[in-house]
Amino acid sequence: MPEPPPLNVVTGAFSFTGKYIARRLLVRGERVRTLTGHPDRDHPFADNVDIFPYRFDDSGALEAAFEGACTFYNTYWIRFERGEATFEQTLERTGQLIDAARKAGVRRMVHISSVHADASSSLAYFRAKGEAEAMVRESGLSWTILRPTIVFGQESVFFNNIVWMLRRFPIFTVPGSGDYRVQPVFVGDVAEMAVALGDGEGQTEMTAAGAEVFTFDELLELLAKRAGSRPRLLHVRPERALRMVAMVGGMVDDVLLTRDEIDGLARNLLTSEEPATGRTRFSEWLERHGNGFGDSYLSELQLHYR
Repeated sequence: MPEPPPLNVVTGAFSFTGKYIARRLLVRGERVRTLTGHPDRDHPFADNVDIFPYRFDDSGALEAAFEGACTFYNTYWIRFERGEATFEQTLERTGQLIDAARKAGVRRMVHISSVHADASSSLAYFRAKGEAEAMVRESGLSWTILRPTIVFGQESVFFNNIVWMLRRFPIFTVPGSGDYRVQPVFVGDVAEMAVALGDGEGQTEMTAAGAEVFTFDELLELLAKRAGSRPRLLHVRPERALRMVAMVGGMVDDVLLTRDEIDGLARNLLTSEEPATGRTRFSEWLERHGNGFGDSYLSELQLHYR
């Protein structure tokens, strides 16, 4: 009998980046198993993906989810702290996932991190990302760390909700000068890089940098044009911007932006000094696929915290 296709474990295959990684693996004819916090969520994979709920309270059950797998694609993370979901807890659980994969005999790990992850950063998100990378390096597995800039796609909460606001409010509040830069990289390009790196060996690190760089004001103008709106961009101090964004967040019962995210933008931490590795240009993707973008609001709390 022929051997079955390789089995891969992808955390969060019903979410954003993990979904595109899982889809790419299935197209290659490989098997996919996902660990998810939302095992009952609607998803596009029918019966083609094995579903295991996260069992951080049961090391045996967690290890069983990795049995027979050759490669582990890790997208597990939180965007901000909320209630019991803290970066400290996320790091602890990342360690549990790595430990379970190693004990189950997984050959290779591809860890999705973030550009400018730094264990010495003063910003909690980037600091925790850097600490997670240290865990991967010390895992004893063959590994790759992939660091995207800022990921875009049809399901992108960040970009979708900017367009949603641009269509509904005559004034858009911009923290600070708006001349800081962003470098969007397409989620499909990130998935392609991740799967290619999963075929590799040894220990490697790579940045997934988008094909275009914009100032934040330029990005807003591009999105507003595609949305058919002409709001006034109001530049205010970051503290005031955060208060105004929180007011909109109260209207939709969500967290739109955090202080760390504003500071990360202002420090140009969503761009890379390395050559672009993503092939998809954000401006061209928006022109082709922007219909319906921002028509409805995407709730971060509903998607990932509730």
